[in-house]
Amino acid sequence: MIVPAFVRRFRLIGIVTVVAVYILIMVGGIVRSTGSGMGCPDWPKCFGTWVPPTEASQLPANYKEIYTAQRVAKNQKLAKTLQRLGFKQVASEIFAHPTQYIETDFNVTKTWIEYVNRLVGALIGIFVFLTVVFALPYWRRDRTVFWLAFGSFLLTGVQGYLGSLVVSTNLLPIMVTIHMGLALVIVAMLIYAVIRSQRENVAIEPVFVRSSLRPWLWLITLLTFVQIVIGTQVREEVDMVAFAANYMSRATWIEQLGNVFKFHRTFSALLLLLNAYVAYQLYKLPSGQLRRMATANIGLIGLEILAGITLAYFALPALVQPLHLTLATVLFGTQFLTIVLHSRATKFERQAAYPGVVA
Repeated sequence: MIVPAFVRRFRLIGIVTVVAVYILIMVGGIVRSTGSGMGCPDWPKCFGTWVPPTEASQLPANYKEIYTAQRVAKNQKLAKTLQRLGFKQVASEIFAHPTQYIETDFNVTKTWIEYVNRLVGALIGIFVFLTVVFALPYWRRDRTVFWLAFGSFLLTGVQGYLGSLVVSTNLLPIMVTIHMGLALVIVAMLIYAVIRSQRENVAIEPVFVRSSLRPWLWLITLLTFVQIVIGTQVREEVDMVAFAANYMSRATWIEQLGNVFKFHRTFSALLLLLNAYVAYQLYKLPSGQLRRMATANIGLIGLEILAGITLAYFALPALVQPLHLTLATVLFGTQFLTIVLHSRATKFERQAAYPGVVA
């Protein structure tokens, strides 16, 4: 089967963009694990310049007061806007969060780690824009592909704005959580766009066995999303414990974590059982593609749990923290991909059962 050039181009840029998003998530994890989230106190510039300083002598003597005042003013404006829109709880958290008045000392390593994070984010913006450009041929063929690409581009802009709020609120937990959740939504949209763009040019392994797996596939994917969100809350607790301990006695941090961590740990066991059940059901289907996805999902959740055990019992090694987050988001992506592939493979069965219905 000859695949048209525009399909190949869109598939390539779509895959590159998804990989780039995962790289950004990993870099973001490195930012968090190294405590570099406030390495640049302003946004989009860093200490007022496009290329950050390399030593404190390049900054004004009162740089802390300058950037604290700017951040507080921006946060108060945001909080008042949220209050008017009815988001009073979020607004009150922004008003009350004490860390917005705290400015950290300049640290060249942390500044450049955060700066690299922003550069990768800007690069992804370019990639997502290119997906829109390469999706233009689908305007007449399959507008859903175009709108998925365009929607991803718009959400990437929103994601950039949320990034500025994460900085201005000094890593306010709810902002970090929303920021992470939106990244997963963008990943899912891009994955679906890439798969849908090839549906006329890629052979499908039809599954003619009646399968009731679709609700289970959605369940494990949504629960993984929830687990990632809970993980961001655990990360916030770790940050608070670390700050209170002046980043000393790392081996005692886990002991000081509350019920959110315990729930996160127990929830992982439930996820493992559910994923094992779904994998078993997928292995029973006559589709090598779905069996490979089942193997990938089980492998990823096994590695994810291993990383979690390493964090819990080996004093939260900094190198494992971004790996733990990245594995979780990749697992979410492969689970969502499994949903899409399962839906395509079983559409013949649904069309036979409900003539005229196209999946």
